[in-house]
Amino acid sequence: MPRALLLSTALALPVLIGVPDTAAADVAVTYVAPEKFRDREFRQERTRASALAEFDKEFAKLAERYLPAGQDLAIEVLDIDLAGEFEPWNFDYRDVRIMRDTTPPRMRFRYTLSEAGKLVRQDEVRLSDMNYLSRPGAANDTERFAHDKHLIEDWFRKTFDMRSNARSHHGSGT
Repeated sequence: MPRALLLSTALALPVLIGVPDTAAADVAVTYVAPEKFRDREFRQERTRASALAEFDKEFAKLAERYLPAGQDLAIEVLDIDLAGEFEPWNFDYRDVRIMRDTTPPRMRFRYTLSEAGKLVRQDEVRLSDMNYLSRPGAANDTERFAHDKHLIEDWFRKTFDMRSNARSHHGSGT
C-alpha cells in the first residue's frame, strides 16, 4: 500500500470507528486598557506588545496543562503590576527591574469557564504573592516575568487542577 494512502487511512480511522471528538481546552485572553495598567512595562507602546505576547503564551500553556478538553476559559485582564520596580533615581540601574519584598507581582482579572456553552464558573480575582522572593529557585530564575508567571500558574493549579482539587476535598494530603 503506498505510504500516502496508508497515512490518510490511519488519520481517518478514528472518524470511521466513531471515536468521539475531544476538542482541546480553549483560552481567550483580552486585556482591558493595558496602556493604563499599573506597571510601566504596559504603558509604553514599544514594550507592551511583547509583554502581552508573553502572557498570552503563558495563559495558553497553562490552559492546555490544567483545563480538561472541551472547556473554554475567557479571561479579561484588568491590571498587571509586575514583580519588582524600576528605580530611575538609581542612575546605573535605572532600566533594571529591582526586586524587593515591597514590590510583589499583582494581577487582577475576571474569568468565565464554560463547557458545551454552559457556565461552569465565573469570578473576579486579585492575585498577589508577598513571598515571591522566598519561593525555591526564585533567586536563580532568569525567565522574563518569571515571578508573575509563577503567580498565574499557582492560580491555575489551585483553581483548575482536578487532581489537587480532589486531594484537598478528600483530605488525603497526598
